[in-house]
Amino acid sequence: MLARLKKVVQVIKNMGWRYIIFRTGFELKKRTGLLKKKFPEDPEFNSFYTLAGWKKNPALFFFKNKEDLKFQLPVSDELRGEYKKLSEHIYPFFSSLEYKLGDNFDWVTNPDNGFKYQADKNWLDINDYSKEAGDIKFVWEPSRFSYLYTLIRYDQHSGVDCSAQVFHEIENWLDANKINRGPNFKCSQEISLRILNWCFAMYYYKDSPNLSAELFDKIQHYIYWQVRHVYDNINFSRIAVRNNHAITETLLLYIAGTIFPDYPDAGKWKKDGKRWFEAEIAYQIYEDGTFLQFSMNYHRVVVQLLTWALRLSDLNGDSFNEIVYDRCKKSIHFLLNSIEPNSGWLPNYGANDGALFFKLNNNHYRDYRPQLEALSCTLGITWDLGDFEDKYWYGIGAAKSQEKLDLKNGFSAFEIGGYYLYRKPESLSFIRCGNHKDRPSQADNLHLDIWHKGLNILHDAGSYKYNTDEKTLKYFMGSQSHNTIMLGDFDQMEKGPRFLWYYWSQCDSVFTDENDDCFIFEGTIKAFQHLDRHIRHKRRLTIHKNKSFWEIEDTIIDKPEGLAMKQLWHTRYPDILSINACSKSNKNLSPILTEGYFSSLYGTKEKCQEILFSTFENHIKTTIAV
Repeated sequence: MLARLKKVVQVIKNMGWRYIIFRTGFELKKRTGLLKKKFPEDPEFNSFYTLAGWKKNPALFFFKNKEDLKFQLPVSDELRGEYKKLSEHIYPFFSSLEYKLGDNFDWVTNPDNGFKYQADKNWLDINDYSKEAGDIKFVWEPSRFSYLYTLIRYDQHSGVDCSAQVFHEIENWLDANKINRGPNFKCSQEISLRILNWCFAMYYYKDSPNLSAELFDKIQHYIYWQVRHVYDNINFSRIAVRNNHAITETLLLYIAGTIFPDYPDAGKWKKDGKRWFEAEIAYQIYEDGTFLQFSMNYHRVVVQLLTWALRLSDLNGDSFNEIVYDRCKKSIHFLLNSIEPNSGWLPNYGANDGALFFKLNNNHYRDYRPQLEALSCTLGITWDLGDFEDKYWYGIGAAKSQEKLDLKNGFSAFEIGGYYLYRKPESLSFIRCGNHKDRPSQADNLHLDIWHKGLNILHDAGSYKYNTDEKTLKYFMGSQSHNTIMLGDFDQMEKGPRFLWYYWSQCDSVFTDENDDCFIFEGTIKAFQHLDRHIRHKRRLTIHKNKSFWEIEDTIIDKPEGLAMKQLWHTRYPDILSINACSKSNKNLSPILTEGYFSSLYGTKEKCQEILFSTFENHIKTTIAV
């Protein structure tokens, strides 16, 4: 009973009373049936727009229609292959997996395990975290319609008209999904992305005969009720979730109100959406440009959403609060300084669910340069790390201005987010020592990532899946898959249900120094507070400037007796590394080599070398050399 009470206190302390009150009220309304009344099932058809009326809409999109886009690129083998697969009904999932869904896919079956959701069930009655159903993201992924960009890009670059295929996909979904029923109405972010991607396709094929008045009527009806669903449930994302979901959904309201001004609620959507979007950007992107989800991939999600926001507002004679533009620039600065410039990859740090909402290029999913360039050009900032396709779809060219964001050599600190970077000509060392005023998703404080000559020689594991067996979830979300410390089998925080952690780790202190030979970092965190509130983990990192050599000293202050201190390293390149360690008493520690895992792409699990040093003392000193 006491242990349970302590966890309740932890949730209140971590999440705040606003969260507790909202979640309690939400559950009460859900269980009493009051919430269902706000979301009518399969509502009566309304024709808010005619096709002819919509074509006269004065609101501007990135382009007027297909003919308005003047650029054309050669059709790459990759794009040709992706188009061929879609024509054979083979669909991409999370930029990593493929499933043949067939021409008559029902949109509610999980292709990963065959589980079929009830399409006629009210969305509030759908269980999105069921062991039997598996990961619901496998159902949501095709219903985002992000794959339409492959068809549209192939059309643009090859001259092959793909409009019939695009509208067949949309109409097939409309016929299979009733409004406010089934799994595809469970998540407002998924609804928002679906609408944004449909709009992109509708504007591109605005004058296509395959966008008939009859089909447009069905689409505009569904758009209205989906946007209304998002609006009526927006507080779930703004209060209970408060991450990239809230940014996506508030932006959708602003955009829908802007480009569909004749909808009955358009003015309200636009006004409230804009106000909420500005508030979310100001809250979620910290003053140093880091992001509250402590995830590189989710930060890129926000970069893409910001590009849509800034470009469409500018085209329609609107603008946002100045803080939005400030946080855009600072986001680019942070992500740019975390990048491996030749590949465009960043550390696989934090949760990574494979999200890439608007894939407008042939580059690898892990390459962040196309999206960072598009936002830079939208802001008028000169970009020098390559020329990519995305910006042309947004109707912008390369910016040539005095303002430019450069990669910084040497030491860079982003103290609010708790990121410390050391860049040398051939390497990047990345360490996190952060406070958590917002919910952490992984137990990874003091994780160390090292890149050398373009290789991620010490890496983070990623996420794999959000709904899988308990052992795998503990590995990827917990401390074991990170380059940090465990005590026995205990993570540095205590795992709660779903995405909750108790006893959040917190930065206690950071000290940095530099001399002619070395960079020095020393960070101390409060960790393992569920074992003893006095425990601290101190990590001292020495990076040699003139050779590929790192020294790491880990100390556990007030370590409990009888628990082994475990230092973990993960690499795919064990043959080029020399890693040695000794304890406080200078006793050499033998490495325990086991099979570890990493997930560079969501839904895929690959093997790596896990190197573990263990001692019952409280100090381990390790040297790493290439």
